[in-house]
Amino acid sequence: MHGRNRLAILLVVVIVASVCAIALYFNNNADALWKIVSQQCVVGEQQKSDPSPCRLVNEADGYVVLKDRNGPLQFLLLPIAKITGVESPKLLSPATPNFLAEAWRARHFIEERLGATINDRVYALAVNAQWGRTQNQLHVHISCLRSDIRQQLDALDSTLNAHWQTHQLGEHNYFIRAITRDEFKRTSPFIRIAKELPGAYENMGRYGIAIAALKDGRRALMVVERNWLLLNGGSAEELQDHSCALLK
Repeated sequence: MHGRNRLAILLVVVIVASVCAIALYFNNNADALWKIVSQQCVVGEQQKSDPSPCRLVNEADGYVVLKDRNGPLQFLLLPIAKITGVESPKLLSPATPNFLAEAWRARHFIEERLGATINDRVYALAVNAQWGRTQNQLHVHISCLRSDIRQQLDALDSTLNAHWQTHQLGEHNYFIRAITRDEFKRTSPFIRIAKELPGAYENMGRYGIAIAALKDGRRALMVVERNWLLLNGGSAEELQDHSCALLK
């Protein structure tokens, strides 16, 4: 096959994939999570002290925790305020709660549902890029790390530090750096990424973000950038395993 023909086929595949992604994005009920938060959880908590279907409404810190319908243990953390997703400028304001740190604290809901203590090395948080999601309300996936990704992070552990590196995790390349637990709590990863990765500040919607524990208690901050040529929509949720095989 001639080079031009191969290029033409590749372009067709990319265009079709892009159109399908856009159609999926707009055809799904993209405000379903927002309606649950704003019309059910918060209203129920305020009027009846009942956050259902949410597990928790934390008005002081501006978020709710909701059991996701996918996976036996997966939960979601969502802002009470209307914040569409990773592309929102609100996430780059120091006044906005550190939703990823709050999501890590909320991992105890998984333990409660399981009825057993879980090692931190099992957990993973994920936020998908703007075109790698189906909902227009920021939601942090609180779930389990894929077994193979756990092995990869363990192999990389001693080399990870405060400098960004590039490694392939699973199917795609990720920017990875380590942060201490104090750094994680003190500075929102959204702000850190916007400041530290070249070009990220103006294009935050291109990035999916995942967080997992390292051997010494530090956190691995993992960032995938959307790349349509590689059919990569920036869905960092791909690093999670909602069946939680690490528990078995």
